Amino acid sequence: MPFTIDFLDDGRVLEWETTADGAVATERDKYTPRFYVAARDPAIDRDLTTLQSVYNQHPDVVTTEMVARRPGFRRDKEAVLAVNVAHIDRVTPLARQARQLSAYPVGDLACFNVDFSREFRYCLETGADPTPASELSTLRLSVPVTETSNDAYEELSVAGDAVTGSPTDILTAVQGALEAHDPDVLVCSTSEIIPTLYEMATDAGVDDFSLSRWPDVDYQQLASRSTYSSYGRVGHSPARYNVPGRAIIDESNTFFYGETNLDGVLDLVSRSKKPVQELAWASIGNVLTAIQICEAHDRGVLVPWNSWRHEFYKPMGTLHDADRGGFIFAPEVGLHENVHELDFSSLYPNIICTRNVSPDVIRCDCHSDRDDVPGLGYSICDDRGYLVDVLQPIIDARDEIKAAIRHEKERDDPDEDRLAELEGRSGALKWILVACFGYQGFSNAKFGRIECHEAINAFAREILLTAKQRLEAGGWRVVHGIVDSIWVTPDPDVDDEDRENLETLATEITERVEIRLEHEAQYDWVAFVPQRESDAGALTKYFGKVAGDDDFKIRGIEARQRSTPPFIEDVQRDCLDRLDATRSPDAVLGRLEQAIDELQAGNVAVERLVERNRVSKPLEGYSQNTQNVAALKRAREQDLAVHPGQDIEYVVVDDEKSSRDRVALAHEEIETYDASYYETQLVRAVESVLSPLGWDRSDIHRELSGERDAVLSSFGATNELS
Repeated sequence: MPFTIDFLDDGRVLEWETTADGAVATERDKYTPRFYVAARDPAIDRDLTTLQSVYNQHPDVVTTEMVARRPGFRRDKEAVLAVNVAHIDRVTPLARQARQLSAYPVGDLACFNVDFSREFRYCLETGADPTPASELSTLRLSVPVTETSNDAYEELSVAGDAVTGSPTDILTAVQGALEAHDPDVLVCSTSEIIPTLYEMATDAGVDDFSLSRWPDVDYQQLASRSTYSSYGRVGHSPARYNVPGRAIIDESNTFFYGETNLDGVLDLVSRSKKPVQELAWASIGNVLTAIQICEAHDRGVLVPWNSWRHEFYKPMGTLHDADRGGFIFAPEVGLHENVHELDFSSLYPNIICTRNVSPDVIRCDCHSDRDDVPGLGYSICDDRGYLVDVLQPIIDARDEIKAAIRHEKERDDPDEDRLAELEGRSGALKWILVACFGYQGFSNAKFGRIECHEAINAFAREILLTAKQRLEAGGWRVVHGIVDSIWVTPDPDVDDEDRENLETLATEITERVEIRLEHEAQYDWVAFVPQRESDAGALTKYFGKVAGDDDFKIRGIEARQRSTPPFIEDVQRDCLDRLDATRSPDAVLGRLEQAIDELQAGNVAVERLVERNRVSKPLEGYSQNTQNVAALKRAREQDLAVHPGQDIEYVVVDDEKSSRDRVALAHEEIETYDASYYETQLVRAVESVLSPLGWDRSDIHRELSGERDAVLSSFGATNELS
């Protein structure tokens, strides 16, 4: 069970396993990765023997053969050309040549099983299980932001201990930690630590420095850094490196490790067959695709290189009906008491599994006369879809893990390490389930289909409407509902003795829709926030006091926004406490006044005013002198590289300026801040708290102005008397 796999230039493969005596490597020298070529359209029979003879003469091809495989879930086995390649790096170039070497028109042939990541491909083709046989040891290396652009580090944190000094001192500390911990995983704050350490060793003449467990190879660069755009959001992908014998987790380029923990990563390793290093840098969609590819592989289905699924014909009326999302009940703006929240458990994944919504069975030819999808008239085949087999084990596993979490928390002495493991695994599976629905509508999804996306939404709308109607018939009033959650409060027009028990209603609805409706929480009160420039309710902005709990559930407002400075967040949470205790806007405004006084007096620590924002363009790409631009100018002045898609942290010191002096970077020595700017941010945050009570920003400013005038008059009168 290799936890990491290395590919050497000469074609050899190293499988690294954990043992009681440390990691051991097994050499494999006969691995030949494979891709396939087949006709794109099953109705067109193409002779592949000419292409096969050309490939047989290619120096990078070991062998070729005609085999029977399914080029798609909706296709039976066909004769396809399998090409066995000498080295894993030659798979993609050889697949590209298939289109050039073929005499057929462009588009007649398609390549399969091409763009797999290296370690995942190896595990899929050889049957190797990348789940570690024993616990992995880790070592963390991190550098301060001020060091990230330096050719040689003057400071480096090794296993939590800051090391400063000459390059030789730092290299000695790293080498000593490697010998002491012998880590299986190197957790790096940035992947650039790896080549930088080697460059430092070369410049300092330290010949015996190495991070590698394999004596012949120090490190390999797997990919260069890049910037990408996804759904209008710019992201940054740092360069990726490999150190033989150790998995690398780059904290600046990992979703699952950052959102969960190593236990969450390892749970998905076992399900996706992507080893630790690849799983750590993979996106949610990438991991979901890997799990789907494993299922396809088990069914003998090939994986298309490029997605070419056409959308089935549908009349204009169906297009209109299908082009809708989940159902939403506009929230009733205001503060509502005695509110209950009910959620459908993993609604979209459960719709897929209970309704058999899968790309291979939606709108099947064998049941084209049936109207299985409400409102759309799509048929769904009786054969079990592959997507059900992908998701049902994940749904079941997460339910079991959540039950184990509840059981552990109910113990008198909960095991915190066990809880951390369970919560990490639960969180990792949650993200896969969250993504499975949207992925069906993603144009580049290997196995997605827009009709699945539309069908899931149609079922979700019907389910939420069913729940609403039954709850209202049972004496409850719906104050908000969105996709899979619904908030209700006792209907004042229904007598208490006539109102049905909420748990009983939830059980009845569960049985009717075949998806569990859970009582998520009871709130002493919930406040739904209006939109900024409208009286209509904002769909995802609300806050409420959980009954019997000291904390609040907060969504959408400043305390939940990643860019909000800690000081603003703390004040907003204090305002929620005061609103809960008094239901009085005056009490909230009193806390706002205190915060403003702190700001104006210069008593707020600058580290509590740090904003964190994402950079969407290079400095030259901005046309306006925003705060981000000012911060980027300061970063450039200090030779700090900040790429599009990365975050930049700063304190606003003079918002009236448009130059780099408008802000100071978080790591700088900051002596002052723009109190007026942060006062505006405070008022905005307090407006979010008071807006459900009918207050807007002008009301807050007017009230503050009156109170402050009164205070000043009182102060003057006191002085006159004295």
